[in-house]
Amino acid sequence: MTAEAPSSRSRSAATRERLIEAAVEAFAQKGFAATTTRDIASRAGMSPAAVYVHHATKEELLFEVSHRGHLAALARIREAAAARTDPVERIGHMVSEFSRWHAVNSRVGRIVQYEFHALTPEHRREIAEYRRGIEREMQNALAEGVAAGVVDAEDLKGTALALLSISIDLVRWYSPDGPTTPDQMAELHARLAIRMVARR
Repeated sequence: MTAEAPSSRSRSAATRERLIEAAVEAFAQKGFAATTTRDIASRAGMSPAAVYVHHATKEELLFEVSHRGHLAALARIREAAAARTDPVERIGHMVSEFSRWHAVNSRVGRIVQYEFHALTPEHRREIAEYRRGIEREMQNALAEGVAAGVVDAEDLKGTALALLSISIDLVRWYSPDGPTTPDQMAELHARLAIRMVARR
């Protein structure tokens, strides 16, 4: 019995992942409101009833996608902030990596950014805290640049939101099959960010 338990848990985890991947495809293509549990189950090669064995509601699947996406984006921007010591370079690198993440994960990014209001109030509060964490990272980087005399940003919060929006907005139109690679997008956005904030 003990030998079978890990295998059963492994199969259950694999099934959950299949459902999450199917939900990402469906939400990205049709939007949360237009997606049914039957759509998700069909994409995962399962019956609609199987969805509820692993996820109580369609919204719970959306929350799982949003939760993972926000944690990954927050980790990426923190890593980017820690990777540079020069304040201006740090800001450029943070925008670069944030944009790269959104380009590489454009489907998840679209769901994360544009289905926020479909979450329950409790789930929105949790996700909102991750968003504030991302904003704080950028505000802190800007504040250090201002203190060092190399960054112009009178409104730290507004400037942080503007910089982050450069990356976030690309999920609205970016296609991995298009002519622009994630690296090219990241480099462009880094240059734009530096032009926006570097003191002349």
